[in-house]
This record gives sequence, structure tokens and C-alpha cells, in this order.
Amino acid sequence: MLLITFIDRIGSGLWASASVLYFTYVSGLSVAQVGTLAAVSGAVGIAGAPLGGRIADRFPLTRILIALHLLRALASFGLLTTDHYLPLLAISAVGSLGDRASSVLTKLYAARIAGPDRVRYQAVNRTCSNAGWALGGLAAAAALTLGTTTAYRWLLTGDALSFLTIALLTLTCAEPPSSSRVAASGATPRDAKPANPWRDRTYLGYVATDLVLFLDDSVFQVGLPLWIAHTEGVPHGLAPLLLVLNNVMVVACQVPLARYGTTTAAARRLLVPLSASAAAGGVTMTLSATGSTIEAVCLLTAAAALFTLAEMLHAVVSWELSLTLAPDTAQGVYLGVHGLAQAGQRSIGPLAVTAAIATGPLGWTVFGATIAATCALQHRLVRDRLRRSPLSVPPVTVSEH
Repeated sequence: MLLITFIDRIGSGLWASASVLYFTYVSGLSVAQVGTLAAVSGAVGIAGAPLGGRIADRFPLTRILIALHLLRALASFGLLTTDHYLPLLAISAVGSLGDRASSVLTKLYAARIAGPDRVRYQAVNRTCSNAGWALGGLAAAAALTLGTTTAYRWLLTGDALSFLTIALLTLTCAEPPSSSRVAASGATPRDAKPANPWRDRTYLGYVATDLVLFLDDSVFQVGLPLWIAHTEGVPHGLAPLLLVLNNVMVVACQVPLARYGTTTAAARRLLVPLSASAAAGGVTMTLSATGSTIEAVCLLTAAAALFTLAEMLHAVVSWELSLTLAPDTAQGVYLGVHGLAQAGQRSIGPLAVTAAIATGPLGWTVFGATIAATCALQHRLVRDRLRRSPLSVPPVTVSEH
């Protein structure tokens, strides 16, 4: 599964940093159309998270993952067949559905298979993930220097081929044990009602706040590329290089940072530096519009580093709290609902960052301040729940982010 993660992220690195530019320069879409396409496909993808989690409590994980990887490959190849807006919108939505579902199931696989070694497994898994992103981003940066339609299409083809490869590799993975599948099969008492995350107000509130904290994905995949593309004098090739910086920092720093979140209380305290990092990143983005080209490049690099730090801290917090607040017998459905946070930001995130861009430089300051305020809200929201409830799982520190 670690090898699958590595290959998957290489393909994603090829496409993620180039997707906005592909739709802009190859398909000829406007900024509004690109933002709407990302938002709508993300909205459809929201359904993939709870659907995947519910199915995973009843059927073997590996079989579901194979089907989802094949669906993602089909969607990527489909994007090569048209430059018309509506077909691109529909195909992107299908790919987003498979992507969100597979993300939740990969996280659930890690939680089930690693047992007491979950902390170490997640640290290594996230390192493999970001190493793959970095390699894919470097290849994308090299291809973007060509600036040709063929180069963009090969990046998308590479992403599609990565999905086919990992579908084949998933056939070799062992199926992990699952207490939730035992419960679903009728092994629990008949009068015991299964846990329902949709009636768990604290968990739903936590998911809602986590949606805002997941906006770092949209910063790197939509916000920075668009900001760079419409900032005079800044080279377009900086966008994939900043994504590479993001992944190199995670590879180098995620495991050392994880030691500061080895308990639930410690992970919750990390929300404080997370809020400071996000706020500083927003201010730095604002300042990048006020100087020369060299100053803009330096400030954009600093902003990328700050948002990456926020991402790594959130990875620790999100993985720990999403599992701690979920009962063992319903991890699939609970993590599926938590997956709505990351899936939802795929829809809301592009709109948020394009709104920040449209507002002007100060829009980024408001963006960072909003994330900081949400950190404070989540810090208070989960406090009473964690005091009342013992940990349902051993401490886990690193997220499948």
C-alpha cells in the first residue's frame, strides 16, 4: 500500500500543479469557468466520502479500491477527449467522486492494517505520499517549460496511467480485519443501535470546522497557480515549484512534527500554532502584490512555506481527532462523514481562493484570518467531548492529508 501511495501521488503531482493551466491554456476556459469547474466537480465528489465509508463497513476494502482506481483512470483519459466545457465538467465530477471515496478508504485501510504501529505507519505513508508529489511536481515543472499542448496532455496521460498501475497493485494487498464489518454482519446484540455520525452533533460540528482547515489544498492547487498566472512579472513555472517545496517540506518535517502530537490533548494544542501559521501565510500573500518581481517570488515562496507548516500541523490534528471521536464499530461511516470536510473543500475551496483573488491583495489576509478563527472554534468545540470520552483508539499522529 505504501508503494501504491507513492505511485498514486506521482501521477497526482503531474496533474495537480498543471490542471488549472491545462484548462486555461489548452481547453481555453476563463478564470470563472475554471473556478466553477473545480467547485462543481468538488461538490459532486462530496458524495464519494460518506458513500465510500458506508460501503467499506460492509464489503472488502481492496475490491472497492480497485474499482475506484479504475474509475479515476477512466475519468482522466476522458478529459483528453474534449475541450468543451460541459463534458469537461461532467468528467471532472466523476473523477472527483472516485478520488474522494478512494482517499477515505485509503485512510481507513491504514487505520485497520497497522494496529499498534499506526503512528509509525502513518508517518512513513505521508513521507511516501509527498515524495511522490514532489517527483510528479518536478516532472510537471520540466514539462511546463515547454509550454506546448502536447506537454500538458502527456501530464494528464501520466496521471491516468498511474491509476491503472495502482489498480493492478491493489490486487496484491491483503484485506485488513474490520470490527465494523463484524458488527454489520450481525455479530452485535440486536438491541444495540449502531453509532450514527449524522446524529452526533459534536462530530458534525468538528467536521464543519475541519472543512475550513482543509483549504490548504485549494491554496496550492488553485489559489497559488491563479495568483501567479495573473501577477505581472512572476514566471508561471513557479507554481509547480512551490508545490514541490510543499512536498519536500512535508517529507523532511512531518515525522519530526508528529512527536508534538502523540496524545489527543497535545494534538488539540497544535491548533494554536496552526492558526498563527495560516494567518501569517495570508498576510505574506497580500504583501507579494506590493513589490518587485524578485520580492514577489520571495514572498510567494515564504507564503507557500507557511501554508505548508499549517498543512502539516493540521495533518497531525485531523488524523488524531477524526479517529478519537469515532467509535471502533463504526469507523468506516464516521470517517466517511469526516471525509466530507476534505471533499467539501474541493467545492468551497476554489470559490474561497478565487474570491480572495477577486477581492484584491487584502482578500488573502481575510482568508488566513478566517482559518485562524476556525482553529479557535474547533479547539473549544472538541474540549468537552474529549474530557468525557476515553480514547477509542491508540494515539495516532499523521494524517492521510
